[in-house]
Amino acid sequence: MARCVWPLPQKISQFAERYPLNPKSFAFLYANNSDVQLGCSVLDTAFKRYFSLTFPGYSGEKERIQDRLAENPSFGGYTYALVVSVQEGDCDGYPNAESEEKYNLSVSAGGGLLVAKTVWGALRGLESFSQLVYQDENNSFFVNKTEIEDFPRFLYRGILLDTSRHFLPVQTILKTLDAMSYSKLNVFHWHIVDDPSFPYQSRSFPTSATSTHVYTQTDVRRVISHARLHGIRVLPEFDTPGHTQSWGKGQPNLLTPCYHGGKPSGTLGPVNPAAGSSYQFMTRLLKEISSVFPDSYVHLGGDEVDFSCWKSNPDVRMFMSKMGFGSDFTKLQAFYMESLINITGSLKKTSIVWQEVFDYHEKPKLLSVVEVWRGGCYLCKMRKVTRAGLRAILASPWYLDQPGPTHDWSPYYNVRPLAFTGSEQQKQLVIGGEVCMWGEYVDATNLAPMLWPRASAAAERLWSDEEQTCSVSDAFPRLAEFRCRLLRRGVQAGPLSVGHCRQEYQDV
Repeated sequence: MARCVWPLPQKISQFAERYPLNPKSFAFLYANNSDVQLGCSVLDTAFKRYFSLTFPGYSGEKERIQDRLAENPSFGGYTYALVVSVQEGDCDGYPNAESEEKYNLSVSAGGGLLVAKTVWGALRGLESFSQLVYQDENNSFFVNKTEIEDFPRFLYRGILLDTSRHFLPVQTILKTLDAMSYSKLNVFHWHIVDDPSFPYQSRSFPTSATSTHVYTQTDVRRVISHARLHGIRVLPEFDTPGHTQSWGKGQPNLLTPCYHGGKPSGTLGPVNPAAGSSYQFMTRLLKEISSVFPDSYVHLGGDEVDFSCWKSNPDVRMFMSKMGFGSDFTKLQAFYMESLINITGSLKKTSIVWQEVFDYHEKPKLLSVVEVWRGGCYLCKMRKVTRAGLRAILASPWYLDQPGPTHDWSPYYNVRPLAFTGSEQQKQLVIGGEVCMWGEYVDATNLAPMLWPRASAAAERLWSDEEQTCSVSDAFPRLAEFRCRLLRRGVQAGPLSVGHCRQEYQDV
């Protein structure tokens, strides 16, 4: 019985002919003509990882996996091997915004062949191969003759985790990265700080961390390293000028003093955009962030800024008058964000902002990437953003923390990111989308069943051809099977309907 692949490949042909696989005599091997060979950190570790994923429950001979890698890539001694050929070697780098993830996979009687331009494409092909292998009623392993030509529809396929409202242990983040790779998601948007806490332990500002629960520099490096080995980018977000109440505890004079009746009220508002010291602080922090996080993108936030405190502060109002902003505080926010975008640009980083920054900006051409998140007609906003010539990321329909039944995945599957009126050039500016899991009511106890397999529904929408994946009823049995695979791999994915899996989640 052939097995399907989730997300659905662009082209897949499967046949009834099947081949037995014996874990004792199976190997992943580098092709002789591959530009990368033994010693490639990304694929060496992936071969070991995918051996266990391909043959779940098999415990013998694990010590021989490294021996297999070291042997000559021929079929001598193996009854079956998947030979991997990568055309461009980049084993020490990080996935980036332009990384090629295309791969071709051929499974036949003589063995399997996986060809990819990059190691990142090879990782996606290894995931597909692992999903093709299945067990019969006697627990023997098989794979059917299969031909796959595959590539992602969108280059940006992300998940946002919020680690300020509830701290997520590093191990929980690492397990989420594992599960992301199973669905071929490739961007971890780390909304690391917010109003409730500042859990990032800064080198430049060590007093900024405002909680006993913090991510040390070692923790951050561990997350970035784990993500790299799974072909996942780590996109940090340090949201300002709003959502910064926790920042003020470690950085005096950063936030705006609020006034009431002409006197300081004792409360603080957003980052003070009238103080030069604010920009000095942000320059130092962004410089550190740029050195710690290797990705070429950084998320600057810019959403939900409450102007009432700015309006009450006489120094801010004086600055507004000096700058000729009148009483339009959206111009003040635009000035602040533009300053940060310029700082980011000087550090050779591309900035992403939430959609309010676009809404308030008279010169949108200064922006680079806009993330559309607000409700209402999000496709209308996608049309406006792309009409301005800006790249867009869609998040609005994929807020999985919202109230509602966690088994209902169809609304996330039915999203059509390009279903707005616009030119082909506009559609090409949509670089992808992401699932957002905000942390008000989510921590390590319920994160996985809240995310999975609903996030996998969004993942197929962002990877696969839309015309081939337009039927919820056709997708349901495939997603149900994939959910069972997640359980067997140790992901506590929630149920979709009545029923059971052959192997249930074991860690409860």
